[in-house]
This record gives sequence, structure tokens and C-alpha cells, in this order.
Amino acid sequence: MGNSLKYTYNLNQRLIQMQNNSKSGRRKFLRNTLTLAAGSTLITPSLFGAPSILKHYNKPNSKFNGVQIGVITYSFRSMEDQSAEATLQYILDCGVNAIELIGDPAETFAGRPENKLDRTVFFGLMKKKRSGSITDDEAKELAEIQTEQSAYKKQVTKWRKTADMKKFEKFRKMYNDAGVDIYAFKPRDTFGKKNSDADIEWGMKTAKVLGASHVTVEHPSNDATTLRLGKFAKKHGIYVAYHGHEQQTPTLWDTALEQSNYNALNLDLGHFVAAGNSAPLDIIKNKHEHIKSMHLKDRQTPANGKGNLVWGNGDTPLAGALQLMRDNKYNFPGTVELEYDVPAGSNAIAEVQKCISFCEKALK
Repeated sequence: MGNSLKYTYNLNQRLIQMQNNSKSGRRKFLRNTLTLAAGSTLITPSLFGAPSILKHYNKPNSKFNGVQIGVITYSFRSMEDQSAEATLQYILDCGVNAIELIGDPAETFAGRPENKLDRTVFFGLMKKKRSGSITDDEAKELAEIQTEQSAYKKQVTKWRKTADMKKFEKFRKMYNDAGVDIYAFKPRDTFGKKNSDADIEWGMKTAKVLGASHVTVEHPSNDATTLRLGKFAKKHGIYVAYHGHEQQTPTLWDTALEQSNYNALNLDLGHFVAAGNSAPLDIIKNKHEHIKSMHLKDRQTPANGKGNLVWGNGDTPLAGALQLMRDNKYNFPGTVELEYDVPAGSNAIAEVQKCISFCEKALK
């Protein structure tokens, strides 16, 4: 057996081994194996004579008939291991080759101070608050958590001032060499009205290091903030794509778009439907030149309760939107955002896989 085939066989065996490892062992394996993608000198062309085998080996592909389907890493928030290596494996398990990256995996990889937040408790309380079902005791607990998080955010801001960008370069290389591109970056608490210029500068510089074409942030519904962010975006040559929830209307982004050519849309089609907007496909047609990425989820109209449902059960025209992108050759990605409740016996990986399959089927 030649060196190239031996290497391919051995790598395949290691991948099989990884699937059988425990969580701690799995993380150790991932760190060791993914070092290959992060610049290790353990494997060089001289060792196996055919570097193209490694370059193209077992790479994911979620681009269907010209439409790039990605996933926001927020979709894996329910998974216990939130490390950079584990998050990459979740993405690969879903067969996804492009992502919108929430800041946490990259920042922790780069040495950000540890956050002791109990994510399950926090997200559960936030969900209750949004639904209006939170009790007084739970509201008090949430307020205490938010106070602790405010203090933590100050630590993070201090850390960012001296964060080593080479570690973000290493993160990007690890993901890129595994076949995953980062098209959008959404660091937490970076681009808000109260954030400093240093926060904004850091977020945009880091996004470029990671290879993103745009950063995403919740639409602030504040013209001064979109004007400010647009100026920073122009300075750094990167787009700011504003994400919308139920405040979305066909004209929500108009002022921001007039303010700067670097202001753009991170349209959320599901939230757009839940906001009560009719003809949701029209905003894609009318604003496609300004859309940098679009979140995909299946929500109901207000008349039907605004629920966030398993794909194919809500009122959002997901298949129609994907086919519109395909037929008109729109070049922005569709981003799977898993927000419906994960069914008992399943997990986020399995549900994202279903969403990817939905997209593939719609785009045939």
C-alpha cells in the first residue's frame, strides 16, 4: 500500500475511533487531530506524496444547486461541549461547509476568560420571559444572572484589548482545513449602542481575520447606531448585516441602507412571517442585493400563534424562498437557525441534519 493510501486509511480509522470516544476523550482526540488543520508539521507533503488527498478528504458540502446553506453555531447551544473543536465536529456531523459563527467558540479558543454562566438555566429563563410565563422568583434569578453577566462583559472587554489575533488565525485555519468557511461573525455584546469604539473595532478586525464577509447584529432600531456602525464598516471594508426579529417590516432597513453602502440585511424569514408581514418572498426579491445572509426557521403567522415549529409545519415559505434563491441565482447563503424545541430523544445535531435535508430536497 502506498504512503498516500496508508495515510487515508489511518485517518479513516481515527475518524471511526473518534465516534466511539467518550466526551473527554473525544475532545482530546479532536484537539490532537485538528492540529493537523491548524498548522502542525506532523504531516507534510513529503510524508505521503499526495497532499490533495488531505485537502479534499471527506469534506462537507451543503451547497445545493448553487445555493449555499449554512448554519449559525447558536443552533448547537444545547450541546454540552461548546469548545471550538466540539463545535466544528457538530458542523461536520451535519455535513455543513459554511457557517455564521457566534463568538463564543472562537473567543474561548483564543483565551477569553471563562464564563461561569449556566447556559441551560439562563436560556430557559429568557424563554419564559419572552413568553410571559416567568414567575417573580424566576425573574429575580434572571436579574441576578444578568448582573453577573454585566460584570463578566467588562472582563471580556478588557481581555479583547490584548487578545492575540494569531489564535483567531489558527481557529480559521482549523475550520477552513476541515472544509468549513466562516461567512459571518456574530460576537456577543460588541456592536450595541453602548459599546465602545474599541469593541466595534475589535469585532470587525476579528471578523476579517476569520474570513467573514460580514458581521451580524440585532437591528438596534436606532438611526444613530446604524450610522455609526456603517462608518466603522466602511473603514474596515466589511459589511454590517442587521438581524431582525418581530420588528421586521419591508422598510425596517431603509434608513440604514441609505446611510452606508456597508450596511446590509441579515433577514430572518421566520421572524418576518411571525411579525405579520404578508408576501414574505417579496422582501427577498426587493432587497436581495442588500441581503448578506438569511436566517431560516419555520414560524407561524400571528393568526396561528407565532409558533416556532419543526420545518414544514409552520407558515414560513421556506421551500419557496430557497427555490427563489436558486432560480434567480442570488448569491447570499441561507442560514439554518434551530430554534424550535428539540424533541425528546433527539439532539441539536440530528435536528440540524433534518433542516439541511429539507433544504437539499427543496433545491433539487
